[in-house]
Amino acid sequence: MTQTGDKETAAAVPALVTREAFRDGMARLAGAVNIVTTDGPGGRAGFTATAVCSVTDDPPTLLVCLNRQSSAMPAFAANEAVCVNTVGPRHRDLAMTFGGRTPMSERFAETGWHRGVSGAPVLEAAVVSFDCRVSHRHLCGTHEVIFCEVVGVVSDPTEPGAAYFARKFHDLPV
Repeated sequence: MTQTGDKETAAAVPALVTREAFRDGMARLAGAVNIVTTDGPGGRAGFTATAVCSVTDDPPTLLVCLNRQSSAMPAFAANEAVCVNTVGPRHRDLAMTFGGRTPMSERFAETGWHRGVSGAPVLEAAVVSFDCRVSHRHLCGTHEVIFCEVVGVVSDPTEPGAAYFARKFHDLPV
């Protein structure tokens, strides 16, 4: 509300863009390609995400956004262990497997994994893996935002990265 003299007037609130316009715009925002994994009482699961970002370094925290309709959601909702595995060109096919409709039990069969300090699956030869424990969660529209405190980091400075831009993978140099 703004006030002019003795009268209050409502400021015009712009309408939100359409879902399609938003998605098309987001396709033009480059993002790292991550395979996000979990294990625990809810079972082992994982999905491919670009909706991952740093929150703070004290305590070291990142966030991950997961669609609540995802097949991975029940496991992530029940577990407290999460690993964000940033991948490069060598894991492009694996990222597609984790991003598709492949049964959860088959997603982990394609490459090497080990258990991190949190208990979450850590991808061998990832560009970087952030082993985490969930600190809190927030519902926002169709997604759950999972805040994750980092308990371990493993990186390979020789491994080239990948970005997802314009709905395609792009290799990044070391």
